[in-house]
Amino acid sequence: MKNKRKFKNLKERINFYFEDVETFSGRLTDFIIIGLVVISSIIYVILSYPLPEPLRYVLENTDNTIIIIFTFEYILRFWVAEKKLKHFFSIHSIIDLIAVLPLYLGFTGLGFVRILRVFRMLKLIRFMKRKHLVKRIENEDVYTLVSISFVLFSLIFVSSGLIYFTEHRVNPEAVATFFDAVYYSVVTMSTVGLGDIVPISTAGRIVTMSMIVSAIILIPWQISVFLKGLIRAATKIKVTCQHCGLQHHDNDASHCKECGHILFSPDRKG
Repeated sequence: MKNKRKFKNLKERINFYFEDVETFSGRLTDFIIIGLVVISSIIYVILSYPLPEPLRYVLENTDNTIIIIFTFEYILRFWVAEKKLKHFFSIHSIIDLIAVLPLYLGFTGLGFVRILRVFRMLKLIRFMKRKHLVKRIENEDVYTLVSISFVLFSLIFVSSGLIYFTEHRVNPEAVATFFDAVYYSVVTMSTVGLGDIVPISTAGRIVTMSMIVSAIILIPWQISVFLKGLIRAATKIKVTCQHCGLQHHDNDASHCKECGHILFSPDRKG
């Protein structure tokens, strides 16, 4: 039935594949975008190291090609959106726009726009609630832990990019590569503060203060979310939904809270 779905027009078809998580085409669309985000982020890290000019040229052009693809995606999502103003100001749309701006604003000669490239990783936030991407993870608590890990990884990656951008040119001996920035971010956000790398620019110090405040607020909050999930799971019974695979449900549940599929007859006790 899914494969026989009929669309009124091209706009409806495109919108379906952007939002669909059931058909092969819908999932393939997700995986292609995710793969391009990962490749682009890896290229960003590699370009922070000294490279032969031919290799740097290939990587930069590959990254520019990915940005063009993201631009096409951004335009299509805006085109198929029913409420375009609401879509334009949504968090996902803003992240998509920030992800493509470096290529086009780069022609203006404004050097600071290059830092926007680091926010491209946040495009993955759109897909974190789509459990088909981690289909083998059947335990809801483990899925929550994976989501929390992604949030922390994104925070470290973005913070590292900001530190690398603000400190590399003015403090190249301390922050020579992206790895140095990652090391500094982890040490800073864990509040260990070894002191072997110290920001000397005003922008670098502002980023550092933001990192510390973010870590103080975000990390305990994420841990509390995970602990609440464990406590909630302890009060539920383990009944696996045959439709979506969700394992834990309320004691008196007759239908799956995730997909609505019947778990067992309502007159069943226990």
